[in-house]
Amino acid sequence: MKLKLYTDGWSRGNPGEAWIWVYITDENDKEVEKRYKYLWIKTNNEAEYTAALLWIKRCIELGATQIELFADSDLVIKQLSGQWKIKKEELKILHTEIKNLITNNITIVFHWIPRELNKEADRLSNVAMDKKC
Repeated sequence: MKLKLYTDGWSRGNPGEAWIWVYITDENDKEVEKRYKYLWIKTNNEAEYTAALLWIKRCIELGATQIELFADSDLVIKQLSGQWKIKKEELKILHTEIKNLITNNITIVFHWIPRELNKEADRLSNVAMDKKC
């Protein structure tokens, strides 16, 4: 099964209180799931990476064997795609966890999209921040 994963992460203060959110669709863009989560204190990049990691795991739980991850973090997408090196140790750990999810049975393609095309994940960020959950 193929799922599309639209994700985002955000930190107020950088580092500061952080949230992650996701909008998952099937390959025909039909909604499968929406979620958000409070992470406590993280940097913005840690939040973006954590969002990718947790929501990829969720897609696998849902039975996905092909995942298209869409995010507006150029850093995360380019590092996960192997285009940029990773300097921060905290991000290397998260990067390795994500890469370990890619097996013979699971393929993941990473796409950068502008924030304005990540509308549902962005809307969920406001819900999460307002509820402080």
